[in-house]
Amino acid sequence: MADMKQYVNDVLELVKKRDPNEPEFHNTVKEVLTTIVPVLEKNPQFKDAKILERMVEAERIVTFRVPWQDDKGEIHVNRGFRVQMNSAIGPYKGGLRFHPSVNLSILKFLAFEQVFKNALTGLPIGGGKGGSDFDPKGKSDNEVMKFCQSFMTELVRHIGPNVDVPAGDIGVGGREIGYLFGQYKSIRDAYDAGVLTGKGVQYWGSLARTEATGYGLLYFVKNMLDAKGIDLKDKTVVVSGAGNVAIYAIEKAQSFGAKVVTCSDSNGYVYDPDGIDLAAVKEIKEVRRGRIKEYAETHKNAEYHEGCKGVWTVKCDIALPCATQSELDLDAAKVLVANGVKAVGEGANMPSTLDAIEYFQQNKVLFAPAKAANAGGVATSALEMAQNSERLQWTFEEVDEKLKGIMKNIYEQAKKNAETYADPDDLVAGANISAFVKVANVMMAHGLV
Repeated sequence: MADMKQYVNDVLELVKKRDPNEPEFHNTVKEVLTTIVPVLEKNPQFKDAKILERMVEAERIVTFRVPWQDDKGEIHVNRGFRVQMNSAIGPYKGGLRFHPSVNLSILKFLAFEQVFKNALTGLPIGGGKGGSDFDPKGKSDNEVMKFCQSFMTELVRHIGPNVDVPAGDIGVGGREIGYLFGQYKSIRDAYDAGVLTGKGVQYWGSLARTEATGYGLLYFVKNMLDAKGIDLKDKTVVVSGAGNVAIYAIEKAQSFGAKVVTCSDSNGYVYDPDGIDLAAVKEIKEVRRGRIKEYAETHKNAEYHEGCKGVWTVKCDIALPCATQSELDLDAAKVLVANGVKAVGEGANMPSTLDAIEYFQQNKVLFAPAKAANAGGVATSALEMAQNSERLQWTFEEVDEKLKGIMKNIYEQAKKNAETYADPDDLVAGANISAFVKVANVMMAHGLV
């Protein structure tokens, strides 16, 4: 065991030496590799084949300039990226993020996570991620269109239905996917519906895709709670975020009888002791693209608080971080535990810091890790790819039923491997091990590629 721990430490040091200014990437590699030592001990062939060294190095990284013109005629230049991390199981699959914070470290972290998340779904998809430091906030539809067309003009040569299939992420919703797909179709002169997912239903997107990540999170959390005899009904839930994941996590939690009392955006959060009025949130965020503080103006008992960190001070039974990476730190974890939180389910990509996760586990808080709990979105994207290949469109109910089955299977895989290799309640290790073994075995089968 000591030998394999040293092997993992050596690989971690190699990553830090090669990529010294990529802390987000360092964290996700550490989070995965430190949990798989028992697997390496039983499978020394993975060390001999340098599987870890190969996994932490992307198969391909593309960076490019994205020039575009605003409504005043001024030209801007942003930077575009696509990280094609691992294609052992299938074509690269992962979202595009348009946000000022985007850099190579964040995208490599997201792509690395995506490899394992996608493996957990049981569907034939590899892992990748991409995006730009472009900020769509405050831009006109015409400006967003111009940017998306310029972005796709370069990206088009690196993607395809059997090569790399991007989707949306932060800053990339139905509007952006539409512009991106239109430009792809125009350049390729072909209707490759399966080249992007998250498309509009009218041009072969999947029903239930919009809801999938939020719904899938609650399906996973419900499986986790059911195993402990805990009912979601009447539980108080705190949710961060007010984007796609948060909105549909709130919707599904409410359908299970839970009382959701918060949501947030990048400016602050609202607390509504009467329970969040989801229709109002959808009107503000999905229709008007407004700010969440507007909610408190029309709901007399609701409170708006500047800043996002305070959302974790609201007393709750279940916490669902659904906003962004590293939003829930150790201090927040201590407050949640002190206030009696029973379970945490990650809806965003790695929203809890490593020390926060460790604190939850030390205090016996049930913890649903992102790569397992928020895999519903990419799973449904893979179902969209399947529908596109069949030239068919399944009903909402068909897709939702498949999603339930996938999330149940992910939970059961993680639980089984946690019991075999780690603490029975350590779903972080269980999920990492489930995914790692699958990807590593396929990489071994493919030889030195």
